[in-house]
Amino acid sequence: MFDKLSHVSAVGFFGGTTILGCLNIPHLSFSYIVLPFFVIFSCLLLRFFSRDECVPHTRERRYGVVVRAWGLGVCFGLGVMLLIMYGFSSCAFPYYMCVLSFFHFSEYFMTAVYNPKTVTLESYMLSHSTAYHIAWLASVLEFAVELYLFPGMKNITVLVFTGLAITMAGELIRKLAMITAKSNFNHHVQYYKKDDHVLVTGGVYSWSRHPSYVGWFWWSVGTQILLANPVCAVGYACASWKFLHERIKDEERTLIQFFGLPYIRYMRQVPTRLPFSRGLESELA
Repeated sequence: MFDKLSHVSAVGFFGGTTILGCLNIPHLSFSYIVLPFFVIFSCLLLRFFSRDECVPHTRERRYGVVVRAWGLGVCFGLGVMLLIMYGFSSCAFPYYMCVLSFFHFSEYFMTAVYNPKTVTLESYMLSHSTAYHIAWLASVLEFAVELYLFPGMKNITVLVFTGLAITMAGELIRKLAMITAKSNFNHHVQYYKKDDHVLVTGGVYSWSRHPSYVGWFWWSVGTQILLANPVCAVGYACASWKFLHERIKDEERTLIQFFGLPYIRYMRQVPTRLPFSRGLESELA
């Protein structure tokens, strides 16, 4: 059963995207006629799904969901608009805007759909950590400086689409993990076992013990390959690997406490798939 906040976030994202996206409809004068209808339609949907009887949450929370989803939708729509205006192989940054905004929107949306009891505004992952914000700022600054000094290196089509493919693959792996785990997925390491917490070993978890982490690793590295940021590509890979390697070991200690021998057997049968990381398995060998 979908949490009603997932409807609100989806309509907010849709509304933010279409405001800019429909401006690129062929025949500009026609798009100015269509634009108000898109705006009115999305606002009516948003108003409908935001009613008290539809969403039994505080107005402040609903407002927070809408504002974040709308802003991410505008960012996604702006990326699409720039791609249409300047060509799909002209510059990498519009692709980056699209994948970044969609990632944060989909984190909240998938949590609201598959684990609604745990969904909060933090599920957008926009306030993940100070380190995450510094990393994002560093990637934008590197792109801007190198675009000014070496503009040719930012328009290497093969590199752009290779990075885009890696990013999309990482996004897919992570979202499959969220779908498969359902209520067992959480953005935070759980140190206390809930009554409904079960060991998930099927689907994408039969390929990797930690597919959400693996997906996020390749998503983050892929964004920097997409931007042709050599410094941040190496930095992201090292920082992400170190963080995820330690987090996997920390999480597996709790999972062994939760599930005991069944998890140890599972750990020995299925690898982490994070490059050069065996997790806690190396300490139990």
